[in-house]
Amino acid sequence: MFVPIVVGLLLVLVVLGFIISRQPDEFRVTRSTVVYAQPEAPFALVNDLHRWNDWSPWAKLDPNAKNEFEGPVAGTGAAFKWSGNNKVGEGKMTITESQAPNLVRMRLEFLKPFKATNETEFTFRPETSGTLVSWSMSGKNNFMSKAMNLVMNCDKMVGGQFEKGLADMKALAEKTPA
Repeated sequence: MFVPIVVGLLLVLVVLGFIISRQPDEFRVTRSTVVYAQPEAPFALVNDLHRWNDWSPWAKLDPNAKNEFEGPVAGTGAAFKWSGNNKVGEGKMTITESQAPNLVRMRLEFLKPFKATNETEFTFRPETSGTLVSWSMSGKNNFMSKAMNLVMNCDKMVGGQFEKGLADMKALAEKTPA
């Protein structure tokens, strides 16, 4: 009786391992909104990491998080470290490329609650009615990430936070004088 249970459990683990291994090796989450302002207004809110907490959805999850800045005030090389509660964790983001007023790329390093390094990109494209702002995050899925994707929809979870952040960014940018 014991042997069939062990064999059954091993079979379940093998099948589960196979299903997990077949999950995508990479991910990308993207959200966009139209901001009724010139590209310079939303670009400035992203390119200056000192402004990040003015619109970031994660700043609201832990208003007591410890923040530290490194490098230049804005643009390539500017960095922002945070350490907060279990909702925001600990990490660092560094601007790796800044092309005013069209693009900001960042390296996003998570330290807690899990280690991961992702790429984040903000694009600002002028349109007749304002600026199309897109926020993307991409990275690699390790085995644990693939397993978590079976029970959690990371696109909806992270995408929902992106939507909140973009809405707050939009409100701030639209208040900025032209």
